[in-house]
Amino acid sequence: MSKRILIVDDDAQIRASLRKALRAEGYEVILAADGQEGIERFHESPVDLLLLDLNLPVTSGWDTFERLTSINPFVPIVIITGRRDQRDLASAAGVGALFEKPFDVPLLLESIKELLAEPPETHLKRLTGLQTCLRRVRTTIG
Repeated sequence: MSKRILIVDDDAQIRASLRKALRAEGYEVILAADGQEGIERFHESPVDLLLLDLNLPVTSGWDTFERLTSINPFVPIVIITGRRDQRDLASAAGVGALFEKPFDVPLLLESIKELLAEPPETHLKRLTGLQTCLRRVRTTIG
């Protein structure tokens, strides 16, 4: 059975590109264009991982994050954002990975695979602050 990934991003091109890349890897993909729609899709069917933009209309990315993690604190979350300086907040929140736009899709796919294979104990340690292993990828090094 393929893993289900929910993409919540207001940019239609990013949603389409990620859907194509994720489907090519065998994932089932659910799309949402804003935070409220993301919350609705999350309620409709269980997901195995969430790709979440922070700059969202209707319900902001961090508000969406809070709502979804209150429903299921164990779902791995990858933040994809154009905002800078989100690392500390993302790490404190227990986010699995943070990608700043524009990002490298193969690296994103690798992080997704790692997060989906992560033992529940590791995820729980990250959520409770006992372990900080936030994957952060920037397009430029240095």
